Amino acid sequence: MMNAQVEPLSDKEIEERLAELPGWSVEGDSLRRHYLFHGHVPAVAMVVHIAQIQEELGHHADLTLGYNRVGIAVNTHSIGGRVTHLDFGLARRIEDIAPGHGVR
Repeated sequence: MMNAQVEPLSDKEIEERLAELPGWSVEGDSLRRHYLFHGHVPAVAMVVHIAQIQEELGHHADLTLGYNRVGIAVNTHSIGGRVTHLDFGLARRIEDIAPGHGVR
């Protein structure tokens, strides 16, 4: 659920938070990451796990599924598509379920 007090992060705050999430980057106005897998089923499973986390948090990313690849792009739509702490919270939760899977 979106909080009316959610504010965009400054460039410095984004840089500090990115340092804690190797493999993630900000491109345009989105926090992004790609994961590679050994086949289609593991990639699909990752999408299902991410969907469950998104529902729990009430915050959703744009997901792109390929044969063995999952792409994630997230920003906070309710404040004009800017990067916020909500996006980094989702990214951290995704990293927690994907140890060793990510190859940029």
